[in-house]
Amino acid sequence: MQVKHLLLIAILALTAACSSKEVVDENLSEVELYQQAQHDLDNSNYTSATAKLKALESRYPFGRYADQAQLELIYANYKNTEPEAAKSAAERFIRLHPQHPNVDYAYYLKGLTSFDQDVGLLSRFLPLDMTKRDPGAARDSYNEFAQLTSRFPNSRYSPDAKQRMIYLRNLLAAYEIHVADYYLTRQAYVAAANRGRYVVENFQETPAVGDGLAVMTEAYQRLHLDDLANTSLETLKLNYPNHPSLVDGQFKPSVDEADNRSWMSKATLGLIESRPPLPPGETRANQDVQRQYQEAKDAIPSDLKPKDADGDVIEEEEPEPEASNSDRSWFSYMTFGVFD
Repeated sequence: MQVKHLLLIAILALTAACSSKEVVDENLSEVELYQQAQHDLDNSNYTSATAKLKALESRYPFGRYADQAQLELIYANYKNTEPEAAKSAAERFIRLHPQHPNVDYAYYLKGLTSFDQDVGLLSRFLPLDMTKRDPGAARDSYNEFAQLTSRFPNSRYSPDAKQRMIYLRNLLAAYEIHVADYYLTRQAYVAAANRGRYVVENFQETPAVGDGLAVMTEAYQRLHLDDLANTSLETLKLNYPNHPSLVDGQFKPSVDEADNRSWMSKATLGLIESRPPLPPGETRANQDVQRQYQEAKDAIPSDLKPKDADGDVIEEEEPEPEASNSDRSWFSYMTFGVFD
């Protein structure tokens, strides 16, 4: 049964590919080609309309319908869900006809193509969160609509483009917050704080600004940067007093502090610690750097070390070592340090 299904799918695919390559009559005049293309557009037969518009443009490049055919080819590709072809046609029209009275339409369709590029079959029927998807097409659409509104502020398409830009700006800001939340869960607090600050600085007047301040507050608290954390928190309380992270005026972190203990420490409820806990602000990476620095310093030949007037090597004073486990009594070992 599986082989039969594969053969059926292959036959249908070949049939669709063959049917999509429509042969346009070579004896059709320019007017007839344009009228047939218009008829196909009116009947939503965009594949056939695309073939006729391409034939019209190639056969009559200097005819009276050539410019209009190029414009309608952008629309036909857009409606036929061929975004790359639509963008290419729009860019070509803008490059060839920068002073055309309808060039603003090409800019608008180019932005609209990027706007709808992420709206696939699944997103039409499933409640997908667009703020969690790749923002590349949304960013392209925003920039293309921005070109339209800046170059043609009085265009009939500018009001709609501005409304779509507001939506896209909110979407891009929300995406940055999702990335910042991911960094918080991965304990990448510096990266999370940078993302939150980026939202606050570049996406003013969007709903995500409050979330950006909350991310900054939480990240700075984890990093023990109290001054920055307090500044972010006060700004959050002043501008967004009803933010979900504020409970009775107190900040509530969205991510619980991670337990970085070893599995042995967790299994023995902390009675057996394989590695001592880190002090506030200290990281394993910082300890590794200090260890590598000490090893490199010890490896320096004595001839290269600084010497005093008598020619003796000047030794740096070592800090007093902390009490080691060898100083613990047998009673401390028996009670796992509970009564120390």
